[in-house]
Amino acid sequence: MMKKSFAFLPFSALLSLMLFAHEAVAVTPGYYVVTTYDEEDVKAIDFNFWNVKLPNASAVYAPQIGFSYGVTSRWFTELFGEDIHTDAGGTAFSNWSWENDYMITQGQYPIDLAMHTLITRFHNTNSGVGLEYGPVMQGDIGRVQLNGNIFFEREYEAGQTNRMQMKYQWQVKYRWKPQFAYGLEGFGELGEWRDWSPESAQSHRIGPAIFTTLHRAGDKVFKLDAAYLFGKIFGKEAKVFTLRAHYEF
Repeated sequence: MMKKSFAFLPFSALLSLMLFAHEAVAVTPGYYVVTTYDEEDVKAIDFNFWNVKLPNASAVYAPQIGFSYGVTSRWFTELFGEDIHTDAGGTAFSNWSWENDYMITQGQYPIDLAMHTLITRFHNTNSGVGLEYGPVMQGDIGRVQLNGNIFFEREYEAGQTNRMQMKYQWQVKYRWKPQFAYGLEGFGELGEWRDWSPESAQSHRIGPAIFTTLHRAGDKVFKLDAAYLFGKIFGKEAKVFTLRAHYEF
């Protein structure tokens, strides 16, 4: 069965202004690997956090809180909101997002397949409404879990013209113990899906990740995952830290 991590969060206008001209780039960088799994009737509170550090610049922080629910054995849904914090601008609300992941296969093939969608309403009305969608794939080799996703993204009702963008993410996770796993994660943004950006303007990041799972009385589950990524965001050197806390009830 496929396991679920969390979808990548949308870029805010504040961070976009620090990294690139938002009018020229519609795609938003990814920070969380999307997977999916059978969690029928499971409710959870999720807290996610990422920060980005550019050379000679203050870090940007983005906390997120959401509520998720396994509607059926195939359909997972989550609603979450996100803030952005910078030293110069303080804390401001960034967006509301609604994620839906639907499993197409459930273990009958070597590679499981799901369809991911994410609708984002930005607080900055010039950014309009973002739509992200694409296949989520997972396979297992012994204790090793392999994930690979390809997503397409575009903003609608935005204050500028933009085209469909393409990005990817992958994960290799080794299940060392029931309570602990470790591995590598990678993310990238390539540009327009039919006409990739020059390599110097693309995004590619990679780094180590850890995954912990704690079971409490009453079948309640608490998960805490973290990753530290190195590479580039739209051609600019960046270091990224991500954290995910997930509590089922």
